[in-house]
Amino acid sequence: QVQLVESGGGLVQPGGSLRLSCAASGFSFSSFAMSWYRQAPGKERELVAAISTTGGITNYAGSVKGRFTISRDNAKKMVYLQMNSLKPEDTAVYYCSCSGTNYWGQGTQVTVSS
Repeated sequence: QVQLVESGGGLVQPGGSLRLSCAASGFSFSSFAMSWYRQAPGKERELVAAISTTGGITNYAGSVKGRFTISRDNAKKMVYLQMNSLKPEDTAVYYCSCSGTNYWGQGTQVTVSS
């Protein structure tokens, strides 16, 4: 059974940092690219960052480029999203996804507010 479990969300002040984690199980993790998406209230879900199977290729939404870093550990079946210089507009539920599939985590809330 495929499982993606996100953690690490919370409340942070503008300019702060958070590191999201996603634990994967039930599929051949190292064979799939992985992605982080987010969905803010009243908005559509959007792609934040993606990483290739080996981690050698990454892509970011323009709004987060230079502030967020996606990484993965295939041995631990984990994918991470380091978020720095957070802004109120980064507030959303963040989801981990196995790229090209319908596998999603339950999401973790990130709130950026003073």
